[in-house]
Amino acid sequence: MSSVTQKKGFGAHVWDYLTTVDHKKIAIMYLAAGTLFFAIAGFEALLMRIQLMFPESTFISAGLFNELLTMHGTTMLFLAATPLLFAFMNAIVPLQIGARDVAFPFLNSLGFWLFFLGAIFLHLSFFLGGAPDAGWTSYASLSLYSPGHGIDFYILGLQISGAGTLISGINFIVTIITMRAPGMTFMRMPLFTWTSLVSSSLILFAFPPLTGGLFLMLVDRMFGANFFDHTMGGNTIIWEHLFWIFGHPEVYILVLPAFGLFSEIIPVFARKRLFGYSSMVFATILIGFLGFMVWAHHMFTVGLGATANAIFAVATMAIAVPTGMKVFNWILTIWGGSIKVTVPMLYALGFIPSFVAGGVTGIMQATAPLDYQLHDSYFIVAHFHYVIVGGIVTALFGSAHFYWPIMFNRTLNHKLGVLTFWVFFTGFHLTFFLQHFLGLMGMPRRVFTYMDGQGWDLFNFISTIGAMMMGVGVILLVVDVLLSIKSEPVNRRDYWGDGRSLEWAIETPLPFYNFKQTPLVRGYDPYWIEKEEGNKEGMVYAEPLGEIHMPNNSILPLVMSIGTFIAAFGALYSPWGDQVQAGTAPGTSPAVSLALIIGGLGLTIACMIIRSFKDDLGFHVTVKEIEAIEADLAHYRATGKKGGSK
Repeated sequence: MSSVTQKKGFGAHVWDYLTTVDHKKIAIMYLAAGTLFFAIAGFEALLMRIQLMFPESTFISAGLFNELLTMHGTTMLFLAATPLLFAFMNAIVPLQIGARDVAFPFLNSLGFWLFFLGAIFLHLSFFLGGAPDAGWTSYASLSLYSPGHGIDFYILGLQISGAGTLISGINFIVTIITMRAPGMTFMRMPLFTWTSLVSSSLILFAFPPLTGGLFLMLVDRMFGANFFDHTMGGNTIIWEHLFWIFGHPEVYILVLPAFGLFSEIIPVFARKRLFGYSSMVFATILIGFLGFMVWAHHMFTVGLGATANAIFAVATMAIAVPTGMKVFNWILTIWGGSIKVTVPMLYALGFIPSFVAGGVTGIMQATAPLDYQLHDSYFIVAHFHYVIVGGIVTALFGSAHFYWPIMFNRTLNHKLGVLTFWVFFTGFHLTFFLQHFLGLMGMPRRVFTYMDGQGWDLFNFISTIGAMMMGVGVILLVVDVLLSIKSEPVNRRDYWGDGRSLEWAIETPLPFYNFKQTPLVRGYDPYWIEKEEGNKEGMVYAEPLGEIHMPNNSILPLVMSIGTFIAAFGALYSPWGDQVQAGTAPGTSPAVSLALIIGGLGLTIACMIIRSFKDDLGFHVTVKEIEAIEADLAHYRATGKKGGSK
């Protein structure tokens, strides 16, 4: 039965989402969870900016400032930007390649629940003794000596959450390589699918070093090992290498899908084919490759030596070439186009100069002597946020407006969207542009207060006003989302009128199987080709109407994730931990700790065994059922009433 004809109570809806393996519903869950953590991290940033609004402020304490600083960075990168991009990858990539779901729907659900419960575990630290306070990089020289359980929450929470991200990345690689519709060659794939493929490949290679580093940190703190303790023969620099081998590609893991999203938005509203498609694909792959070659430019001040610094400086400068190719291609796509200035296009137009500013200041940092001067200053804060907010957050906001009709069969309000854009965009530049000058004037980053009379007061005051405007912008977007619930359903394909790829060829609301017949792709921009030839259905088919095989829902991914959640508490309160032994953090008895660890992991392993031995072959939707569902959907689109075939 289609979602249109099903009538469910609240409990049935909750159970449906707890057990779903449908990529479209998992996308909504990623969107909701990512928005929650985005709001939390934004609130943390606002508290820090209020503290820095005036010199010698006592709004919050130094200790709380360190916790907010750490949780803001960690949450924004791991628990907000990543899941929000996964939301669009889940919602759009299978539709763009003509697939009915991802390759491993069960693992897709498991990836989400691991991410979500890992994030919840990390945030429980605020209520269970204190959040981590060593910065989002959690350098070992600070982490090893941080009292309490804050760093332990960081290690265990990111291990669980990171496992979910790794699983999801592998899933998208397999999906894109193996599940493309007939005729969808690699060089006919939409740019968002290409960037999702490269980004997922980066996840595959970048997350294992972080996992390894977190494991070494775990045994250092909980079992007295000394991998990073220089007083016992360890080396704290090893952590920095492991972290940045992950940390720098992480920026590209986030920004490449953002590039892909803008590469979808700009051609639609410029009403032109994307300029230089082949070079955009080549640039995406090259950025992904070079992203692994530049991690040590975060460590120029460590003292790696002139040769190492020179090699990483050159590699960093080289990455500007493919990035510049992309910028020129976006501009040349707009150039001469019949431009329609919608809300998504506003974000695209705002993104280009903002991201270029962040990229240029990044290239400045590739010069090691300059980096020595600016490394620990607010200049870096400004550069980083111009990349993350100017590049990624604008992509998320613009894409929310762009893809809302497909994801929810509703639209976001145009006027409210324009107002949101200008409030948020103005606030963004007020917040971070002046921070370049604060850095050049010598203001160090990560400080919770500063003395009066250093010339920093006015810029910090304006910066905080800008942050408040950004907060207002986010609230306006949330209001827009809530208002859209009561808006009229779209009930059509190609809402913007100039869609080019397959996702726009399907009428909304989408059936749960996406395509009643597998489409046949006849070129790049397949939907545009069909429209040009007068095909009102928007696609031709590679097969006659037949039975559709779909996966069954399952509660096992949630139960498996709960098992790791329980085991993490057993490890956290282990009586053998260094901080418990030192008396700076509470512990529990060996029996309770072991019971939680063994019980939690046992629950996870039991679910894996059940899954391995249970023959879950999914189900088939018969031709008769497909015809009934399609009739129901057609009736609903025409009349707005459900259950037309009954």
